Amino acid sequence: MVHIKWQHYPSVALLPAAKAWLVIQANLGLARNTIEAYGRALEDYLQLCSRLHFTPVSASREQIAAYIRDLTSRQSPLGANVRAFDSGVGLSNATMQQRITAVRLFYDYLIEEGLRSDNPVGRGRYTPGKNFGIARERGLLPRYRRLPWIPTDEQWLAVLQAARKDSLRNRLMLALSYDAGLRREELCSLATNDLDPAYRLVTVRAETTKNRCARVVPYSIPTAELYGGYLHERRLLSRERGPLFLSESHRNHARPISIWTWSKVVQRLAQRSGVTQFTTHTARHLCLTDLARAGWDIHEIAAFAGHRSTQTTLLYIHLSGRELAAKLERSMDAVHAWRTRMTAEVWR
Repeated sequence: MVHIKWQHYPSVALLPAAKAWLVIQANLGLARNTIEAYGRALEDYLQLCSRLHFTPVSASREQIAAYIRDLTSRQSPLGANVRAFDSGVGLSNATMQQRITAVRLFYDYLIEEGLRSDNPVGRGRYTPGKNFGIARERGLLPRYRRLPWIPTDEQWLAVLQAARKDSLRNRLMLALSYDAGLRREELCSLATNDLDPAYRLVTVRAETTKNRCARVVPYSIPTAELYGGYLHERRLLSRERGPLFLSESHRNHARPISIWTWSKVVQRLAQRSGVTQFTTHTARHLCLTDLARAGWDIHEIAAFAGHRSTQTTLLYIHLSGRELAAKLERSMDAVHAWRTRMTAEVWR
């Protein structure tokens, strides 16, 4: 069970219904990151309730609208406006959707417990659409989906050049994150027995994944060479089996590396390379996009990535405008040649 750090969510801890709901989510075995996201979202909402002087359990739709208005008007240099994504004003659309979802689930719980009869957040309204009269669901906030950012070949090379100065552990982690398309949590949770050097396979255990689906994925020969070198270095830190990637710092010597440590490593790497958009998820995006470029089927990529739905996979498959333009040019050349040939045959 996930340990809930109540000091991070004081307002949730003080409201019995909110505390009980979050405990239930943890008892249901949801991922740690999910529990933390729910806790942050509910804490944020309860703090607004306190500022506006209304009772969360009996909140109306008008008060929920006030919360949404507050979300969209916040100043956040790291976020983005609900419409102007890169304006630097307000929270990102994804963050707002996440927070509203947590609040909605909380009110679902209150309804189940008989503490109120309706959900003020709701799940959208079915309104007539323009698609041949088919009804469609509209939520409280418009939902925007951004394509994942993919580095160019030159940017990827710059990142690799910058990584040459890093430790063998960091280079191996970067290589595995690309080769196996690993998420940050999956990468940092790898154990010594999760890699099979004989067949160059990585077992991603179900308990470390986002959707609790295990998978086995390959890694390349260069990564295998890095792995062999890193094992020698790891033995100097610890000869015990267990977490594969260990801290090399004096403060946390030989302790398992955390996701936050890896995030800081990648952030420094992005700064040194000049590719500031590079994040812990970029290598995964690039891997899945490269598989699409290589002609993999969408279902094959979904299985490789550990996605239950191919709709999720489609968000990761991003082809650059240059590639699309080249494809269009080839297509138009073929169509133009066909029409020219047809005209010549008719006019003979």
